[in-house]
Amino acid sequence: MRVLAAMSGGVDSAVAAARAVEAGHDVVGVHLALSTAPGALRTGSRGCCSREDADDARRAADVLGIPFYVWDFADRFKEDVIDEFVAAYAAGETPNPCLSCNEKIKFSALAERAEALGFDALATGHYARLVDGELRRAVDVDKDQSYVLAVLDDRQLSRAMFPIGDTPKPQIREEAERRGLAVANKPDSHDICFIPSGDTRAFLGARIGVRPGAVVDSSTGEKLADHEGVHGFTIGQRKGLGVEAPAADGAPRYVTGIDPDSGTVTVGTASDLEVRGITANKVVWTSGQAPDGPVDCVVQVRAHGGLAPAVATPVDGADGPGIRIDLGEPLRGVARGQAAVLYAPDDAYGDQVVGCGRITASQT
Repeated sequence: MRVLAAMSGGVDSAVAAARAVEAGHDVVGVHLALSTAPGALRTGSRGCCSREDADDARRAADVLGIPFYVWDFADRFKEDVIDEFVAAYAAGETPNPCLSCNEKIKFSALAERAEALGFDALATGHYARLVDGELRRAVDVDKDQSYVLAVLDDRQLSRAMFPIGDTPKPQIREEAERRGLAVANKPDSHDICFIPSGDTRAFLGARIGVRPGAVVDSSTGEKLADHEGVHGFTIGQRKGLGVEAPAADGAPRYVTGIDPDSGTVTVGTASDLEVRGITANKVVWTSGQAPDGPVDCVVQVRAHGGLAPAVATPVDGADGPGIRIDLGEPLRGVARGQAAVLYAPDDAYGDQVVGCGRITASQT
């Protein structure tokens, strides 16, 4: 097969490309330039898309003996990922930009260009597995990225390759070293790739501006503090609330509600965060076909953690097909804008991705 290998400049994508070459495929490497003003160097493990990353990817391609190109997707990335991220926070939501990047950049814009150029598959360094066309968790559960790939439909998955999903991360680094890849010990990227400083609140504030509001106690309605915008908060947040005095009983306070229209941020106790129901829209069923009725599943509401047994039921929403998710045990910190990813209930974690939706509301 002709395989396009997306090479970020990290160890995972380098080994994924190497494995595609070793499997006998005709491989071409491509690095996506996603920043309109890429820095020369990374800041430790923060950020990506620097010129250093592009150079690392090129050197890996040279070692593998494959053609290599840099494709400019910066404008598309800004529009479909960064601008959407900012707008979601301004609306009081908590988005995951990796989901948007996979959905709209890597497995849409990039995959479409690959197909137009005659490539049969797109290989990436994601930690996930494809088994008989089904998306499953990676062997390394701590590194598993099936959550951020759950937005892919059956056609996108049919043209995807995840060559490293069957191997734990330490072994990937060892393999990279054996293959002579200089990125073998390069630090993993953390946080949001387009915010290398790690200061999400400052990044959003510079783009949204000051939108004053109040922090209010959920039980008494008392105003506890002022704030400069709801974009500085997310459901379940404990630190950085701007509240000087502790609760009367000394218990910590958490963000339990965000109203972007009034600018009100509500805080309460940990128990106030518990929800037993979730509704979601923008539904993707991995098989390409919605189930006829309720399905038992394990739902995950964050990239790492937030799992519970559940029953998911397809419903007709005001803006299209949706899902109602009834939880078998309560979850905390469920925020609008996050993805609710459904797994077949093979074990406590679930393994096979069934579908996903964007959380629009939760019920106690």
